[in-house]
Amino acid sequence: MTNKKNEKANEEHGKSVLHLSINDKRYEWHQEYITGAEIRKLGNIPIDDEIFLAIKKPWKDEPIPNEKEVNLARPEVEHFYSKDKHFKVVLMVNLEAKPWAEKTVTFEQVIVLAYGTYDNNENKGYTVTYDRGPHQNPEGTMVKGERVFVKDKMIFNVKQTGKS
Repeated sequence: MTNKKNEKANEEHGKSVLHLSINDKRYEWHQEYITGAEIRKLGNIPIDDEIFLAIKKPWKDEPIPNEKEVNLARPEVEHFYSKDKHFKVVLMVNLEAKPWAEKTVTFEQVIVLAYGTYDNNENKGYTVTYDRGPHQNPEGTMVKGERVFVKDKMIFNVKQTGKS
């Protein structure tokens, strides 16, 4: 994108500084648009990592390749994060090895790994405990909607319970 286009865009959105976050760190940007390559450089993201724009649920986060432009002049601060394409671990779920390619796992995802599906029926409940986790969450109990960091050979125990 040319500087003249950015200058004109900055005049139109009326702000001299726009804010964004990359991997939970705040940054300032002086143009209306930012490309994936510029996000990568600004956030010091390795070339092999993928970049995503965080989108509110129920929509999925948007992948941002190097050539993609994102408008930062929208009302809210844009949040970007990176993910290592090559990140792979094995989670031990109810004594079974389950391959996993994300740095975190949700309560619901652990249940799917254990039983193949997650039943949100109010008469069913689940108990999820974990052990041998990374320093952010070495051990504990998960509740619905929670997300924890994972590491290779982390142990999850999942029990399905009925509610009375």
